[in-house]
Amino acid sequence: MNNSKGVSRQPVVLVVDDDMALRLLIVETLLEDNLAVEEAEDGVEALELFQRSSPDLVLMDVKMPRMDGFTACAEMRKLPNGIDTAIVLVTGLDDIASILRAFDAGATDFMTKPVNWPLLSHRVRYLLRAGDAFRNLRQSEQRLSIAQKIAKLGNWDWVFDKDTVYCSNQMCTLCGRDPVEGPFNHEMFLQYVHPDEKEAVLAAVKKALEEKKSYHLEYRIQQADGLTRIIHEQAEVEYDSNGSPVSMHGTVQDISERKQSEEKIRFLAYYDSLTGLPNRQLFTKYVEQALLAAVRASNKVALLYIGIDRFKRINDTLGHSAGDDLLKMVATCLSDSIRRSDIFGKFVSSKESEIILSRLTGDEFSILLTGLFIEDSISGVVLRILDMLQKPFSVGGREINVSCSVGISVFPGDSEGVEALLKNSDVAMSHAKQSGGNTFKFFSQDMNDRATERLNLEIDLKKALARDEFVLFYQPQVHLHSGKISGLEALIRWQHPERGLIVPLEFISIAEESGLIIPIGAWVLNEACRQAYAWQQAGLAPIRIAVNISSHQFRQGGLVTMVKQALDDSGLSPSMLELELTESSIMQDIDTTITTLSELKALGVTLSVDDFGTGYSSMNYLKRFPLDTLKIDRSFVMDITTDPNDAAIIIAIIALAGSLGLTTIAEGVETQEQLQFIRQHHCDEVQGFFISNPLPADEVAYCLVPALVLC
Repeated sequence: MNNSKGVSRQPVVLVVDDDMALRLLIVETLLEDNLAVEEAEDGVEALELFQRSSPDLVLMDVKMPRMDGFTACAEMRKLPNGIDTAIVLVTGLDDIASILRAFDAGATDFMTKPVNWPLLSHRVRYLLRAGDAFRNLRQSEQRLSIAQKIAKLGNWDWVFDKDTVYCSNQMCTLCGRDPVEGPFNHEMFLQYVHPDEKEAVLAAVKKALEEKKSYHLEYRIQQADGLTRIIHEQAEVEYDSNGSPVSMHGTVQDISERKQSEEKIRFLAYYDSLTGLPNRQLFTKYVEQALLAAVRASNKVALLYIGIDRFKRINDTLGHSAGDDLLKMVATCLSDSIRRSDIFGKFVSSKESEIILSRLTGDEFSILLTGLFIEDSISGVVLRILDMLQKPFSVGGREINVSCSVGISVFPGDSEGVEALLKNSDVAMSHAKQSGGNTFKFFSQDMNDRATERLNLEIDLKKALARDEFVLFYQPQVHLHSGKISGLEALIRWQHPERGLIVPLEFISIAEESGLIIPIGAWVLNEACRQAYAWQQAGLAPIRIAVNISSHQFRQGGLVTMVKQALDDSGLSPSMLELELTESSIMQDIDTTITTLSELKALGVTLSVDDFGTGYSSMNYLKRFPLDTLKIDRSFVMDITTDPNDAAIIIAIIALAGSLGLTTIAEGVETQEQLQFIRQHHCDEVQGFFISNPLPADEVAYCLVPALVLC
């Protein structure tokens, strides 16, 4: 019985006949067989009872008033619970036309009059069991269909002698075929297979038939609307008693989403999400393969390590979004450059060469060149890459000119393994950056030794502040008109416990790259203020103390608070403190610069621009800054007596400062001739080795004697 209707429920039979006597006889017979019976006298009443009681079987006469049995049967089949119910129409013994019409109306069976009463109950019981079996089968098919739909699983059967392929609804859906179209042959089925993979499907079928084995295969199905699905198929052959193949049965599952997920996972694992280039992990695998191939073929492999010069400055100035856009543009430019055969064709072997581009991290890319036979020609490749990268990039509505530094290591020779090759090219790239950028360097052992020494220095530098290893020296600044000391510039030195006294040139760049410049700069400011006030307390003449402020300190925020705190803690008058700012740092964010400079000026300190002339100051902005002094860079002073251009620049800077009401200080004066030129062109102040070397604090007291004249 139908479990969905309840295990203990009696089967319900609906008897429909306008002949009351016959109807009562049928009812009594069925009741004696312990069946529940409903009765109706015509089709209209029968439909009402059918919807209300959902009978398991209907015995219905054909000829009735108001609505005959044919019409009632057809209407019952349209109802939700009328699909599986057994409907038996009762007709005359010789009424063949009515029997045919009964089946057309959807009848399950027919019964002739007169009724065979002894067989009636048995006939009804048989039909009830058959109805239950039919309903269970339909429910099983529905459950299977739902399960296959959820699992995106379909099945098919191919009968060989008829060449007929029967597909489940889900299989038809995967092919983009309407299930009502019915079965089709194998050739028609192959039309849904992607053209590139038909041969593989046919080969799998042939192998299964020859070896009498099942097979599994992944291939693409191409639907009529152009949509492509990836399926996994499993199939096996059925044989007759003689061992001859008679049919093949298979299942297919749509694995398109799984394949997409796998591809996405693979992409995330092996490719850079920003540029789409291979990442370091995948690039390393390429390098490993390239080294093995190079050993077998006795070829060379070159690794180019490319870093964008001053990328952090671009990122900090324009924002990370603009920085990401620039990285994508650089990646595209590099990709275009390595696809140009006219660049690389003459430098690599055409049969075995391969060029792989990767984004390793941040602003660093790498290019792998394999199959090299002329090592010296690598520099020609790199020069062309550098040239292509110098074109302006449009980022956020602004044109940006970038340059790159490239480090090169070659296998064999520079290294014997992947990690060493990467490390050595990285070291060479860092050396190229230290050389000013927009250039390339080949790796050498000497270069590696310097990189190791630099790393050790950085490790020691992180401990130096806590160990109180820094000291300040002070270089006098002299007023050219009076010849008296007008100020002192505080210059940091590192008293290393093993290496001795280390000058800033050797460690300031490391401090900037590691972020240590912030706490070190704060220490310099506090110590200079403390020492200047201590000299005054010792009875020496008050003297202006100049402290360099790095671009990192100026941009990080909080500079005004830090300066005020240093003045308050030391007791030094703000008028005795001069802050030296680099030209490049104050020109990055004009509005913020003006605000910060104005707040510093409000404290009462003096402001000067250090290394003036080496940057790209706009005169329009320069006049808006509340500055006091321009310091002429030592690079111009060095050759003023031999280079007319440097001399002209210095004269122009002095004139510019005068027109803006600013004081000028010339740095790096080392000869009498340089001093004479500076004085002759009315520079206000001067400092340099010709006047005095930087002095430790305990030797400065002599210079602060009021009557002392140094030049």
